[in-house]
Amino acid sequence: MRRVTTLVAVAAVATMALAACSSDSSTSTTPSGSAAASGAAGTKLKVGLAYDIGGRGDKSFNDSAAAGLDKAKTELGIEAKELSASQGETDADKEARLKLLAQGGYTPVIAVGFLYGTALKKVAVAYPKTQFAIIDSVVADVPNVTGLTFAEQEGSYLVGAAAALKSKTGNVGYVGGCLIPLLEKFEAGFVAGAKAVKADIKLQIKYLSNPPDCKGFNDPAAGAETANGMYDAGADVIFAAAGGSGTGVFQSAKAKGKLAIGVDSDQYESAAADLKPVILTSMLKRVDVAVFDYLKAAQSGTPLTGVQVFDLKKDGVGYSTAGGKVDDIKAQLDAFKAKIIAGTTKVPDKPVK
Repeated sequence: MRRVTTLVAVAAVATMALAACSSDSSTSTTPSGSAAASGAAGTKLKVGLAYDIGGRGDKSFNDSAAAGLDKAKTELGIEAKELSASQGETDADKEARLKLLAQGGYTPVIAVGFLYGTALKKVAVAYPKTQFAIIDSVVADVPNVTGLTFAEQEGSYLVGAAAALKSKTGNVGYVGGCLIPLLEKFEAGFVAGAKAVKADIKLQIKYLSNPPDCKGFNDPAAGAETANGMYDAGADVIFAAAGGSGTGVFQSAKAKGKLAIGVDSDQYESAAADLKPVILTSMLKRVDVAVFDYLKAAQSGTPLTGVQVFDLKKDGVGYSTAGGKVDDIKAQLDAFKAKIIAGTTKVPDKPVK
């Protein structure tokens, strides 16, 4: 399968839908570059947050960001304005959304997802006094942008081990939303963890889409169809790192009497009642921790800058225990976790070709 070596943005032409969902937020227009910078200790932040496709309510990546924002509202008393992306939008649409927040005096502004990378670089240069952060990406050579990144391979290693420990067929699967380097980190960790438990385990690897059209992050039907084929080919546990498409994988697992693994947030907690029994665990990608820590630091006057990596040591990734299906293997998973934190186990961040 062809491997993609660069991060690219969705390039389909569509009408932008700026769906603002915030309370206690007002927008005022200011000249380019004149928004007040964050960082003064004790200052009440006026935060802008631009979601990825799916927005608040996706029960995965975006909801994790929303949880961090909600915690900041409660504990830090920040104001916030939230804007959502739409399927098939262009970089120009993303640029307009970020400009709207910067012009409204929101700072910092957080872009949720690597797809904002190209647009954010342009906007950040135009608004040098506004502080920006981007989740899952790094915008090089722009000092007012902080990259909030994760060691996804470490959390994926743990759920890969869980899949292998729970598999009765010695056959497990991985479904990625889009064939990009970020999702290959999940794949690499999952494969390494599964093989650490059973060296000869059979692994099925599938991606739902290829860039520039990463529609596989929001296509439950494709998730179900792909999972059906993998279960029929002998897999009994599938890790779905596919955003909203993961629901389709869960539905397939239910229909086939198999198990699935969620991603980003604890998807056992957010899944419909009839799907909870098939969710073995979830690979936790603590976007909520990254968002809250970033905002807390900004409010305290000591902002996080450069590239920040949230790994197992920082509680940036992990695995969930809701539902109790990994209770009997928790000691083994925590032993793997301890070795990774200690540096004894080095988890690959690229698939072995």
